Amino acid sequence: MIAARYLSLAVPLLAVLAAARVDRSRAGRAAALLAFLAAGIGIAALDELARRTGWYTFAPVRGSYRGMPVDLWIGWAVLWGPLPVLLRRALPVPLALGLLLWVDAVAMPALHPLVRLGPHWLVGELVGLLVVALPAQLLGRWCADRRHLAARALLQVGVFTALLLWLVPGLAFEVGDGSWAAVTGLPRPVLLLLAQVALVLAAPALAAVREFVTHGGGTPYPWDPPVRLVTTGPYAYLANPMQAAAVALLLLTAALTRSSALVLAAVVAVAFSVAVARPHEEHDLADRHGGAWHAYRRQVRDWWPRRRPYHAGPPAVLFLDDACGPCAATWRFVARRRPVGLLVRPAADAEGVLWRAAYVDGDGPAERGVAAVARALGHLHLGWAVVGWTLRLPGVGWLAQLVTDAMIAPPHPAGPRGGRCPAPSSASWTAPSPPSVRTASPACPPAPSPPPPG
Repeated sequence: MIAARYLSLAVPLLAVLAAARVDRSRAGRAAALLAFLAAGIGIAALDELARRTGWYTFAPVRGSYRGMPVDLWIGWAVLWGPLPVLLRRALPVPLALGLLLWVDAVAMPALHPLVRLGPHWLVGELVGLLVVALPAQLLGRWCADRRHLAARALLQVGVFTALLLWLVPGLAFEVGDGSWAAVTGLPRPVLLLLAQVALVLAAPALAAVREFVTHGGGTPYPWDPPVRLVTTGPYAYLANPMQAAAVALLLLTAALTRSSALVLAAVVAVAFSVAVARPHEEHDLADRHGGAWHAYRRQVRDWWPRRRPYHAGPPAVLFLDDACGPCAATWRFVARRRPVGLLVRPAADAEGVLWRAAYVDGDGPAERGVAAVARALGHLHLGWAVVGWTLRLPGVGWLAQLVTDAMIAPPHPAGPRGGRCPAPSSASWTAPSPPSVRTASPACPPAPSPPPPG
């Protein structure tokens, strides 16, 4: 078994070192590292499932993580992650998956008695290739070739979330203290409340990822960064919102699982950010963005957020129907709080017909409806900005828009003065969809036009 373990680690490592000579690009090697991380996390999760289904188990040996030999874990992750990514020019995804299936079909029976196969182990192999190897390959290849920006950012969010909230706690529990039992034993209403707290803590990080994609043209992965300087969204308040949110979530998990090891992990994360990540990031951003970066960093701190947002460049514009009661109230609400870098204008000033409120920013795509108002909240102060980031979370924004359309302000063509503004009850759910230019303010009973922001 010792020879089998050595070979299971040495052969994949030698193969990936040889493949690294084929793809010498910085982007390719960085993408291969990310694919290794994705495959490693996925294989650990697959092993948990395999133990429950009886697909396969491992002989009890030293140097294991939750029963899985670490050398097999690393070698397996290398085969399913970086190796095919580095050889992607010669190995399309279907061919790579076919070869991985053949290698595992030969190697896993040969590793007996280290690997103990169940009667349906091939089912587990196919599941693993589809839910672990395939996403790892897509992520690595898209990052290496800079394709499918939104999809690769979404996959990165999945990998980093699993690392932060599943693998790191699991490792902490194995080598230190704490367990999930303290959480799973809580009453359901308490679990729901804690989930909402975690969602609010995660909102700045998720909003920051969105800003990277929509405004910066990049992703959170340090070797796949935005091509444009991002100072909007959470970055208007804090220079590293992702790291701050990650540390906050780690500390919340540590408190819930009673794990001092996780507290130590949070401290190590902060130390790494300050001592390693920050110097590299500042040097890179200063080289790429020069004075704009230095002006931003003089105003925005790493770990202590601003109360009011930083803004540079031309102001964004929020278009609202000033003949609409809820819109007029929203206008007055925003104006009274003296927004930074935001102008509120009547819908009649916009180009074309507006069906919902519209937020227009020169650096990113236009937002509509509740999302537009949520973006405007980010121009007020930190408290309202957090509300806005939460409203724009996937699912939350859709539900908020649905409630607004049904109960507050149905979509209504705004622009020409004097148009009829239907009450929510008069809106038909079977009406045809508005034209593609719909960005309109909500419809509502007429109200006097509010004064523009002073």
